[in-house]
Amino acid sequence: MSGDVTAPRSRARLALSVQRSLKRAESVHAPYAVALRRWAKAALRERDVEATVRLVGAEEGQALNRDYRGRDYATNVLTFVYGEMPGMPEIPLCGDIVLCVPVVMREAEEQGKSLEAHFAHLMVHGMLHLQGFDHEEPAEAETMEALEVAILAGLGYGNPYL
Repeated sequence: MSGDVTAPRSRARLALSVQRSLKRAESVHAPYAVALRRWAKAALRERDVEATVRLVGAEEGQALNRDYRGRDYATNVLTFVYGEMPGMPEIPLCGDIVLCVPVVMREAEEQGKSLEAHFAHLMVHGMLHLQGFDHEEPAEAETMEALEVAILAGLGYGNPYL
């Protein structure tokens, strides 16, 4: 991925569906679809994207993290990419972003962040993963984090890494 985080967003299109699998007490804290779409669109880079955002509770979050990543705990965000076909960029990039609402709530409180800002950050983070950004290597992490900070600033949120 390019290291230029100041480049203007492209005219890529986003098709986003939202699923909720939450208990009533968790659901009242989950962001509305309109906010999720706004955050996702801000993170859209060069390709059209078709994605589903699934808001889940701790049990489903833990099961997905265990079954697909081998880590037996609920995590804040998981991203799954489908149908990547080299040499066929005209096909929209497809995937799922799973946000575990109770984990996001707990982290926001522990880190002294607003719940909205933390959800926005994790949605942007998940969208960037969906589009091939990663943070496994230091240089990748620096690029991805700088892009997250720039996108979130454009949305009116502060630096999530401070």
